[in-house]
Amino acid sequence: MTAYVLDAGVAAKWVLPPKDEPLAAESVRLLQRFAAGEVHLSVPDLFWPEIGNVLWRSVRLGRITEQSAYAAIDGFQTLGIRTTQARPLLRDAVTIAVGFERSLYDAVYLALAMASGRPLITADERLINAGARLSVKWLGALA
Repeated sequence: MTAYVLDAGVAAKWVLPPKDEPLAAESVRLLQRFAAGEVHLSVPDLFWPEIGNVLWRSVRLGRITEQSAYAAIDGFQTLGIRTTQARPLLRDAVTIAVGFERSLYDAVYLALAMASGRPLITADERLINAGARLSVKWLGALA
């Protein structure tokens, strides 16, 4: 079975208006494969406040309604995505953040990818470029 560490930016595409989201169709296909049991997804616990922040910001900007944000939160929580504590990853994440000049938030995802032996799936091209030597896969390559 294929397994990935899921970037919050990819998951956000599942619930945000697709016309404003590049690679929205690819992200939905990933969700469908996960729901069908073809793909295993895991996230650091940082994912949950990060996805909540994306939803809050989307409400604030008028991209989605407050009710849609609550529905999305409920939907995410029912998916059963495996969640790993970020705390044990912190030392490696700082090393990655310093070495690749990435935010600590990005580095936590990369540290989980390295620790689990699963590539991080992301739509963030800057992260792809920074993590080229690490375990990162671009969402657009999931054809």
